[in-house]
Formats: sequence, structure tokens, C-alpha cells
Amino acid sequence: MPELPEVEHVKRGIEPFIINTIIKSVTFSSKVIDGKSDGKETIIKGINLDGFRQFTEGYKIYKVERRSKYINIYIEKNQERRVLISHLGMAGGFFIVNHLDEIYAPNYRKHWHVIFHLSNGKLLVYSDIRRFGEIRNVQALNNYASFKNMAPEPFDESALDHYLTYLNQPKVKHKPIKQLILDHKVIAGCGNIYACEALYRAAIHPATDVQSLNQQARQNLFLEVQAVLNEGIKYGGTSISDYRHADGKTGTMQLRLNVYKQQQCKKCGHKIEQQVIATRNSHFCPVCQK
Repeated sequence: MPELPEVEHVKRGIEPFIINTIIKSVTFSSKVIDGKSDGKETIIKGINLDGFRQFTEGYKIYKVERRSKYINIYIEKNQERRVLISHLGMAGGFFIVNHLDEIYAPNYRKHWHVIFHLSNGKLLVYSDIRRFGEIRNVQALNNYASFKNMAPEPFDESALDHYLTYLNQPKVKHKPIKQLILDHKVIAGCGNIYACEALYRAAIHPATDVQSLNQQARQNLFLEVQAVLNEGIKYGGTSISDYRHADGKTGTMQLRLNVYKQQQCKKCGHKIEQQVIATRNSHFCPVCQK
């Protein structure tokens, strides 16, 4: 699943080409049309296709932002403002092209689902190999439940205090720390790959109870989360399976991973082990992480 660094790169890739353009029309794939006809929420969620077109076509894109793992595209027409909220799911992606055949990755070219035809002649294409992603059209972000209790962005000044305050609650003291840093109410945008890497850097076993960590250890872990997310952004994200930038290129953060899908620890040489924690597969070194 694309995490904060990957989504940030997608946002950066599409923003210069779509800002201040008008969405002239929207095209849906047969999978989306058939799915919606069968009562399924295929890609386009919370609204029917006619309604989506009504509140999208003719609207100008005036702002693009990333919030956690979401890309929010702000649109307006005749003083009415709305937001297109997109989550990339497990293998979704946006591409900026002149023609569909310019999407060089065959799977993404084949599995396009929504095309926004822009006034500058470009196509903003949403492709999704597994169809777990979504695009919503809402009046405001607070109309979407996922944003109501979301933590601050991990790079915001308030993020550390928010995280430490959350971890001080009695209700979480017996929970494994890995579960907490994956929770977007605690840290926004940190997914499984970067959680595993941050815990390794902080020398903390992912199953460690929150109560077992003193304030300094908790703070150090947060700083490692920030560091690994920044590094992920710097190196274009992690392209282990399907992730691609908006221009079709891949990231290189996978070359810098220490534990996630690695065979042995780069420090001590011990075999990297795995353990399911809160339904997610954790990768760790049992020697370096206590």
C-alpha cells in the first residue's frame, strides 16, 4: 500500500500539471460503470456516476494537497467549492499523460478506471490494478469520517506532543507500540514499511507494550518515524511491487530498507524475523530490537 512518502510523490507529480485547469469531462472504465450498476462502490464512492460528473465537470482545480495517505484535489465553480478525496488503496496511482498509451507500465495502462480530461489538453488518469482505491466528491473534508480524528501531519510542530499525549492514555498502555504508530489517530501516514524501519532504527521490538517504553524512548521513536518518512520522500518512495510515480518512474527507497522484506540484519547479520502484530506482518531483528 502506498504510504506517506509515495503519496507525497504522486501529489508532487500531478500538481504542476493540474493546478488552475478546468475539468472538462470525466470518463469511467467499464469496470466502474458495471460495478456501480450492480450496486458496488467501485472506485467512485459515496455518490453515483451522474452525480460525480455533475459536481466535477466544469470545475476548476485551485489546490492540491496530501493529507496522511490521501490526495485532496480542491475544485470550484460559480463560487461553489468541493473536494475530490482520493486514497490509492493497495495499488492505485495517478498519471499525467496526453494519451493512455503514454502510461508505460502495462498493468496501469490496462487497469485505468477514471480519466479527468483537463482544459490544458492533459489527461489525469486514475489507475488501480486491484481496485481497492477510491475517489470521493464531497462538499468539505469534515464530511468524510476518516479526517475527523486524524493526527497532525508528522512534520507539524504539534505532531510530537499529540503522539506523546496519546501514548500516555491508560487505554493504550498494554497495546504493542507497532499498532499505535500505524494508527492514523496517533501518527498520520505511517504505514507498515516505514513503521518497521523506524522501530529498527530506534532498536525497539514491534511487540513491545507502550507502558514498557519511557518518555525518552517514545520520543526517540517518533523522531525515527519522522526521519524515515523524510528519507522515503527524498528517495522517491518504496517501489517493491506496483508503486509508480505520476510519470511512471519508480522510487529507490527499497534499496535503503534495513528490515522490511530483508533476509538478514545489516548490523549483526542475524536472520530477519516476522511476526503478525495487529493484523500486519512485522519485520524485525530479534537481536538488535529488544
